[in-house]
Amino acid sequence: MSDTCHELLLRLAGRLPDELLWRYRDWAASDAYAVLARSLPRTLLHGRIPLTDHEMRLLQDALVPYGAEPGAVSSVKGLDELPPTDYTFSPESPDRVPMGDSATVVLGATLRGRHGVGEVRSCWRIGPSGVNRVLLVAATTGHARLTGELQRVLRALGEHDPCVEVVPSGLDLPPYHRAALAASEPVCAGAESDEHLVLS
Repeated sequence: MSDTCHELLLRLAGRLPDELLWRYRDWAASDAYAVLARSLPRTLLHGRIPLTDHEMRLLQDALVPYGAEPGAVSSVKGLDELPPTDYTFSPESPDRVPMGDSATVVLGATLRGRHGVGEVRSCWRIGPSGVNRVLLVAATTGHARLTGELQRVLRALGEHDPCVEVVPSGLDLPPYHRAALAASEPVCAGAESDEHLVLS
């Protein structure tokens, strides 16, 4: 269940507002699926955020068992395929925050050589809501919990709506993540940084 919900929330990056997405991911990290089951379908309906067939199956599988209303879930609009992302990504911050800033240093210390973690990369996303750091992490297990942990680290360092993308190995990246990856730079590598845990 955790993996299903995590994949759904991962795929909603760049489509759900950051202030909601980080909170939903925090709930997933603490197994608060009943809260997600009530909130996420309403958010998708209210924001008119459509889902692909695969995302719709993830929504049903992850949240209907925890009380999501089947009528609300089935009312979410469909989408044939994901369009290209509306955001621009850059390896450098337009606000001139250096890559060796305190957040990068702390993230490197937290993830370098860590078991279950592979490649760790970072970039900057520029969009209508401003400039945000996007952290991309390849991992083998515990994706939702690792996302929650890293979000809390970034919030403690002053990032109000952290954008943490913990990617399961072998996942076909959505357009948002492919664009972020193309502009990203390495932060560090975990213990699993071999050809099986490289972001691609």
